[in-house]
Amino acid sequence: MSRNADRDWFYSRDRLARDGWAAVVDSSINGWRYTGLRVAELGGDAVLRAEPIERVIVPLSGSFTVRYRTDAAGDETVQRLAGRESVFHGPTDVLYLPIGTSATIEGRGRVAVAEAPATVAHPVAYLAASEVPVELRGAGRSSRQVHNFGTPQALAADRIIVCEVITPAENWSSYPPHKHDESVPGSESRLEEIYYFETAVTRGAAAPATAEPFGYMRTYSSDAGPIDTLAEVRTGDVALVPFGWHGPCVAAPGYDLYYLNVMAGPDAERSWLITDDPAHAWIRDTWTGQDVDARLPYTASDASGPNASADTETETGTSL
Repeated sequence: MSRNADRDWFYSRDRLARDGWAAVVDSSINGWRYTGLRVAELGGDAVLRAEPIERVIVPLSGSFTVRYRTDAAGDETVQRLAGRESVFHGPTDVLYLPIGTSATIEGRGRVAVAEAPATVAHPVAYLAASEVPVELRGAGRSSRQVHNFGTPQALAADRIIVCEVITPAENWSSYPPHKHDESVPGSESRLEEIYYFETAVTRGAAAPATAEPFGYMRTYSSDAGPIDTLAEVRTGDVALVPFGWHGPCVAAPGYDLYYLNVMAGPDAERSWLITDDPAHAWIRDTWTGQDVDARLPYTASDASGPNASADTETETGTSL
C-alpha cells in the first residue's frame, strides 16, 4: 500500500531493477539529484565504472571480494569483505571508494552500493565490523540499533552519509518524525534520503513457512514540498525522501525491520542535522527513565538474542 500527494516515491521490490542490478537509484529518476543506491543479488560479479561518484560498499548477506583501481593506469588493489549472514546479525565491514574509482565486486550473496555524486577525492577507507560505531537509540518501544559506519564522525568523505538501522519486532524507529529539507546553519541540513528495507521473522520465533515479514514507513509534506507515503515494506523495497517529514518506521509484531539509509545534499558542509515535527517532539521526553529494549544489541555472536557484552553507545538525540 502506498499513498502519495504528488508522485510515487515508494518502489516495491524489482521496480527499480536494471542492468543486472536488483535495484538502482540514480539521477535517471525525475527529481533525484544527490544520492544513489545499487543492490545486487550476486552469484558472480558486478562492475562499477570510474565516475565522479563516491561509494560505500555494504555487504547485506554473504562475503565479497572487491577489486578496485583509483587510477585507470594504476595497479589493482584487492579488499576482502567478510560480510555477515544477514543484516540482522550485527555490523558488517564496509569499504569506501572515492570518485574516479573503478571496481568489480565478486562473491555470493546480497550487496548494496551507496553512492553520491562528489567532486573531492578522499582516501580509500576500509572499516572492519569490529570498528563500526554501534548506537542504541531511543528507549522502550522506540528502541533501535544504529550502525554509523558512514556518518561524518566515522568516515571522511565529500558528500555521502550512510548508516543502517535494526528495529526489533513491535518497535518504532525514525521517530519522532523529522525532516532535513532546508539549510538552517547549526540546526538543519538539506539532505535527500534513500531507505532500502529488509524484513525477517523476529529472533527466537517459531514461524510457519507461510510467514510474510513486513513493516510500515511514513512520509508526509513539509513546506519544502508535497509528499504522502504510507507504505507496507518488505525485503527489497525502496523509499525515497526528497523532502518532507519522515517517520515512523514500524516493525510489525513477529517481524524485525532493517533499513539502509543513504543521504547527501547540496550544503557546503557535510553534516546531518534534523528538525523534529513540533507536534511529536515531546515524545523524546517520555524516554527518560525507560530502559533500552533488552533484545538489543543484535550481534553475529548471539543470533538468538541480545549480547550484553557488545560495545555499544546509548544515544537519544537523533531520530533514525
